[in-house]
Amino acid sequence: MRKDIKRKPFGSGDLEALCKVLAKTETGLTGSEIAHTLAQIDIVDTDPTMTKWKRLYNAFVNDQNKRQYGNKVLSFIATALQPTRYINNRELYGLILVDVNTVLAFHGLEFRDDGKFHTIKSVSTLTEAEKRSKKLKTSIFDRNLHEDLLRFCSAELLQDNYFHAVLEATKSVASKVRSMTGLNSDGPQLIDDVFGGSNPILKINAFKTDTEKSEQKGFTNLAKGLFGTFRNPTAHAPKIEWNLGEQDALDLFTLASYVLRRIGNSYK
Repeated sequence: MRKDIKRKPFGSGDLEALCKVLAKTETGLTGSEIAHTLAQIDIVDTDPTMTKWKRLYNAFVNDQNKRQYGNKVLSFIATALQPTRYINNRELYGLILVDVNTVLAFHGLEFRDDGKFHTIKSVSTLTEAEKRSKKLKTSIFDRNLHEDLLRFCSAELLQDNYFHAVLEATKSVASKVRSMTGLNSDGPQLIDDVFGGSNPILKINAFKTDTEKSEQKGFTNLAKGLFGTFRNPTAHAPKIEWNLGEQDALDLFTLASYVLRRIGNSYK
């Protein structure tokens, strides 16, 4: 999003929704963080003694009335939701982004975990806006997906783009393995190089008993199957020829999340 474009002021309903997310007691900014962030972007903290979300709301309204544009609201979001602030709590970060982006979708904007705003097709109804975020929320709460998977797939899931989300999910597995081993191969070959053979580079267990070695072999085949079943079709087939439904996509994400957890807990 170009910084020199003046955005029209946000309506009262939008501001209230944004403020309630950003200042939520359990997950949002603290009072001191609100004060610091407002000062950083040159917004007057008009009512510092009020309830957090009302304090933030009044500051936004006052600033918009004075400037007649809404850029400072976006500046606050970008400053408050800097990705580095959530390095140790990526799941929470994903949830906050979902709620913020539900509001921003009405304005044709989306804030992503690269710390930038992106232009998207705007929505006109709350149902449509919530639909974009529903799948990701369901995945996080009900499936407890691995944080690496969410980092790779969140943008695609927000747009219900299962075709490309599947491709990103398998990329997250390869990326995890390469980061732990320093190898540069990819796909089934990478899995074989790392988990296969009589003395694997990464072991998912003690690798001493026949049962443990059998589990290692089974995991290797499972991870290779992930690439063969899901990555290869999405990488080579046109989207129109490879139709993936919601349930299949969510099942894949669960499988990929399991593989990622086992990889993360493996021994070098």
